[in-house]
Amino acid sequence: MDRAVQRRFVGLTAAVAALGMAATLSGCGSDAGGGDVTLRMVAADYGTGEANSSQKYWDGVAEKFEQQNPGIDVEVSVYSWKDVDRKVAEMVKADEAPDIAQIGAYADYAEAGKLYTSDEMLAIRTGSNFLPSLTDAGKVDGDIYGLPFVASTRLLFYNKGLFAKAGLGAPQTWDDIESDAAALKQRGVTYPFALPLGQEESQAETLMWLLSGGGGYTDDVGNYDIDSPANIETFQWLKSHLVGKGLTGPVAPGKLDRAQAFEAFTKGDVGMLNGHPTLMQEAEKNGVDVGMVPLPGVNGPTKGSMGVADWMMGFKQNGHAAEIGKFLDFAYQDENVLAFADRYDLLPVTSTASEEMAADKKHKALHEFLTALPNSTLPPFGKTSWAKVSEAIKGEIGSAVEPGGNPENVLVQLSTQARQAESAT
Repeated sequence: MDRAVQRRFVGLTAAVAALGMAATLSGCGSDAGGGDVTLRMVAADYGTGEANSSQKYWDGVAEKFEQQNPGIDVEVSVYSWKDVDRKVAEMVKADEAPDIAQIGAYADYAEAGKLYTSDEMLAIRTGSNFLPSLTDAGKVDGDIYGLPFVASTRLLFYNKGLFAKAGLGAPQTWDDIESDAAALKQRGVTYPFALPLGQEESQAETLMWLLSGGGGYTDDVGNYDIDSPANIETFQWLKSHLVGKGLTGPVAPGKLDRAQAFEAFTKGDVGMLNGHPTLMQEAEKNGVDVGMVPLPGVNGPTKGSMGVADWMMGFKQNGHAAEIGKFLDFAYQDENVLAFADRYDLLPVTSTASEEMAADKKHKALHEFLTALPNSTLPPFGKTSWAKVSEAIKGEIGSAVEPGGNPENVLVQLSTQARQAESAT
């Protein structure tokens, strides 16, 4: 049977076979990394469609790994970012945790004692190669549980062609965004400013706006501060100056997911949006002339950027620490890290791969993102409450800017939920 076909077949039957395999796999000598073991991995999809689905990347990595490591099979299931965190949570709740997950948050699983530490899985050369700023974000109580997978920083993207036709320059302030969006609307641009506050990744879109308004999710000592005056002013401005004036397009922000907004940008239907490197690649493939500037703020460009890292983790349930470690050591080799970064125009998370990217002229378009990464502000990944808080933001933040919505009430409600979630950990 063709290996790719076999992998898909095993993936379909894995759930049925899981109970029957449990006793066999748990006794396979995992401490020595030997025996016939199947690792189950759940990963997020960074692609925009079937042609560039992350499933293809992971199937290729798994196949190469299996060739070099007889006796260890790796079956990867890839889900959209809209579903992947919930899927893993459901699996863990049902006592069917995957061996490896590559998702958006790790700290609650670490706090519950369900994850291996980095030292329990990885070779020293792998664990010591992560960028320090990202390693710090992966710690709970001093131990590394969340392994950074890929990272990105965010800039404001604009369609140079649409801007040129309207006689506009690159926006530097919120007032520029408003006036530019109004000019683009007059020229019939479908989404003058695309504001994706739907459930896919609105926690990131929200943080970008909070930072540009001088706020953030936490205060200077790390406590949740979602309803700070600066944050409330930011969302009041969004509601009054963009959404309320019909400058965000035909889909209500609370219903607009990031993937929809990005797709519209690649089709030339969006004037401006907050984007990450992957969007640059897809837009240019479709002939969109992309401009990028730091996130505009109230009085000028925002100092610093929002950084994002996604996380890899190993679950203890099946006792496969050695096998998980072997696979992750392989997955984090520069060849694989750079291949994934190349595929989606993202930033590598290891020092050696970052140095290689910075020295390579073919990655010149990413150098601005790469330079911004060490000083960027990341969401509070290390808080064990973050997964719940992030889900609450995804589900509710869009209502803050809808007709009849009250930004202050929504932010106060989210802040209350965040503080309760934090106190419960």
